Amino acid sequence: MLRFQHISHLLALGVLPVLILLFVWMLLWRSNRLRRLGDVRLVRQQLQGVVPGRSTFKFVLMSLALAAAVIGWANLQMGARTEKVERKGVDVIVALDVSKSMLAKDIQPDRLTRSMQLVMRMLDKMKNDRVGLVIFAGRAYLQVPLTVDYNALKMLLQAVRPDLIPTQGTVIGEAIDLSVKSFSQKEKKFKALVIISDGEDHDKSAVAKTKVAAGNGIIVHTVGVGSPQGSTLYDPRTHSVKLDDQGAPVISKLNEAALQEIAAAGRGTYTLLNNADNAAGKLVNEIDGMEQKNLGAVVFTDYASYFQYFLAVAFALLLIEWLLPGAGRKMKTGTA
Repeated sequence: MLRFQHISHLLALGVLPVLILLFVWMLLWRSNRLRRLGDVRLVRQQLQGVVPGRSTFKFVLMSLALAAAVIGWANLQMGARTEKVERKGVDVIVALDVSKSMLAKDIQPDRLTRSMQLVMRMLDKMKNDRVGLVIFAGRAYLQVPLTVDYNALKMLLQAVRPDLIPTQGTVIGEAIDLSVKSFSQKEKKFKALVIISDGEDHDKSAVAKTKVAAGNGIIVHTVGVGSPQGSTLYDPRTHSVKLDDQGAPVISKLNEAALQEIAAAGRGTYTLLNNADNAAGKLVNEIDGMEQKNLGAVVFTDYASYFQYFLAVAFALLLIEWLLPGAGRKMKTGTA
């Protein structure tokens, strides 16, 4: 079994496309400079030590070295020893509201960031439960199926943003439907749904669908994000406060009543998100207090690390790049 010990470090590979674009831009800029001096082929012939493609080859070596170094930093590991233990837990799906109203700043830095912090804290406190992630706005999507790989879930969570869902709104009912379908259909217990939202403009079917979910053995908890007083919203098109059709500032407010009604219908709890750590502790305690199912013999493995091989490859590539001579800059001069 292969895994990365620090899978979030792989995000550093995102710098490679930026470097490639900068290198291509540099090549075009240099070509334009040579073109101004005259015929490019003749100008290149006058440059001492120029080998076609050498700079590109050196750049490829450096890019591969960087990629190898990042993979080494993330520490690829392989299972070396196994031990069977009994694991008990429940299945938990987090339904996260990513509508644009979640960018309101009535709680700092904004509602969505605080909600993501809450999910991170929950994952830090959970142990054996399987966790999935549903994101919703005007539509609902299963972002991460039920998994025990918390590190992978954290990495995918960091990529969540409102523009992942082009249709705006707050379809809590659809998110509940999708969450119900994402659970095992064979069991009528051992399941919890945590809905994190500001509850604004929610669809009226949410309570009815919550009762259906409760009938399937799902405990539904809700978390309110924001403040009853609300906050204005930023409009990226006008780079100012968002206005309604009458030209008045749009105020986004937390709809606590709606979220409390959903929690009551789902036999769960409602939590106002003030402190992420406290809210996470409360939710995890509620989940831990549920009847746990026996998840069978799960293999826990001691892992052997292979970061040193990737670092060695990176060092070798950098050494080769360093040993390759650079291009000369002197022009050939004719003799009288």
